[in-house]
Order: sequence, then C-alpha cells, then structure tokens
Amino acid sequence: MRYLHTMVRVADLDASLHFWTAQLGLEEVRRLENEKGRFTLVFLAAPRDKDRSAAERSPEVELTWNWDPEVYTGGRNFGHLAYKVDDIHATCQRLMDSGVVINRPPRDGNMAFVRSPDGISIELLQEGTPLEPAEPWLSMPNIGTW
Repeated sequence: MRYLHTMVRVADLDASLHFWTAQLGLEEVRRLENEKGRFTLVFLAAPRDKDRSAAERSPEVELTWNWDPEVYTGGRNFGHLAYKVDDIHATCQRLMDSGVVINRPPRDGNMAFVRSPDGISIELLQEGTPLEPAEPWLSMPNIGTW
C-alpha cells in the first residue's frame, strides 16, 4: 500500500490557494478542470516532495473546488484519504472478510471506497493497470456514502 493524497473541498479556490501556497508554502504541481462535472482539482506538494510528486503523484494535498456554491457541514469539506494497493480485489476481499463495508466496490478493477469507524472515507486505487472486472464486485451496488 502507498499513500497518495488527502482531498479537501474548498469554497473559495483563490483564498485557499493563497493559504496553502503563499502562506503554508506548498506548491501547485498540477490542475484538472472538469467542465462536465463542474469542478476543479488542484494538487499541491511540499517543496521537498515535488520530485516524488512528479514521479509518483504522491504525497499530495488535493483541493477540490466545486463550481456551484455549496455550504460544507459535518466534515463534508474533508473528502478522503487515497492509497494505491497491489491488488484491489484481494484488498477489498480481505477488508470485507474482516467486517469492513465496501461502500463503493471496485467494479472497474481500479477504484473502491471504504470508511473508517469514524466515518473517514478512504479511496483505494489499483497500482498500475486496472484489474479485469470480476465478481463479486461487478454486481455489488454502492452502499451508503463514500
């Protein structure tokens, strides 16, 4: 398993970027604008992590700015922790066998979401090429929020 990023939703992208970069000292390493989804993702890395960020896309902070105004309550502004795993199917099976609910199964062989006992959302991503989609994940619905 390898740590990737922490996602935080922001209400004002400019103010947030000022804090994270000008004040805290992180540096923007990439940006994704999604017109269809109406959001912007800005990935930041600490100066000493920039080389690793460029090579591995980790460790980073992901600022998510939804273009449509939204009031974030109840921790909604904190998105998720993300980890790469060697085998997403085996990881999800191990978690499920130990009693963890798979909130978003890896139907695509690439991405799944689980939650900690405290409600923290954790994104699991397949290292390298996505695995071939397989059961029981293919027919498993999303459960709750992820």
